[in-house]
Amino acid sequence: MTKPGEGSVYDFDITTIDGEPLPLANFDGKVLLLVNTASQCGFTPQYEGLQQLQQAFGALGFSVIAFPCNQFGRQEPGDAQEVAEFCRTRYDVSFPVSAKIDVNGSDAHPLFKYLTASAPGVLGTEVIKWNFTKFLVDRKGRVVGRFAPTTRPDELSPKIEELLQEPVGRDTLGT
Repeated sequence: MTKPGEGSVYDFDITTIDGEPLPLANFDGKVLLLVNTASQCGFTPQYEGLQQLQQAFGALGFSVIAFPCNQFGRQEPGDAQEVAEFCRTRYDVSFPVSAKIDVNGSDAHPLFKYLTASAPGVLGTEVIKWNFTKFLVDRKGRVVGRFAPTTRPDELSPKIEELLQEPVGRDTLGT
């Protein structure tokens, strides 16, 4: 596994909600907002704000990627088809949605193990506390911020704009 400070999120592969492989290397040079989501959570309306970020910044080299997770209050109980249908019909999401994953514990997706180690939460804890925890990634694939579920997507706009001004691509020194 890639260690914090080594590699980048581009070193990981995910599976889309439709069962297709999606190497995050496809997003090399883009600013990303990676969010664990759920369709039956009090924060679920944040999908609307996430879609607004996608519409505002997508053409500039930005993408949201949603990671449905059923580990918090069983708030994502549906199968892949139900989750995909919910995202499309309720919030008209145009950003990638992954297959359901675990974000905590021994079965946590390797990407989330990397994210939580790279950007620990309050008091240095790596555990994700609830749905809609957000990880902001710069154009070089580095985790530059972790945001609580209570952070609204629109509050991240200034930081996203700032990151979009950075040069595209990874440099040769890994910094």
